[in-house]
Amino acid sequence: MTNAIRSNEKEVTQMTISVLEPTLDELLPCRINDAELWFAESPSDVESAKSLCGDCPMQALCLAGALERREPWGVWGGQLFLQGAVIPRKRPRGRPRKDASAA
Repeated sequence: MTNAIRSNEKEVTQMTISVLEPTLDELLPCRINDAELWFAESPSDVESAKSLCGDCPMQALCLAGALERREPWGVWGGQLFLQGAVIPRKRPRGRPRKDASAA
């Protein structure tokens, strides 16, 4: 009987630990935040997504996979992709402002 009680206690302890330990999905910023952030139009939102990737345990694998797949757009592994290539930052929509010194 004592072995059965110890066995049950061990199972309960293991179940409690598994419930309390975060799963990998709970550690990934792209899983716990709005997915649209990684495909945002706003340059500031894109920069936010890139910064959230900084603490991600899968950052290197995510970036390697995106490079291999030549992702067409979005933030992957902390980098912004456009047409399969990494670009430094997203430009806002529309024409750039005229330079005041050129006028």
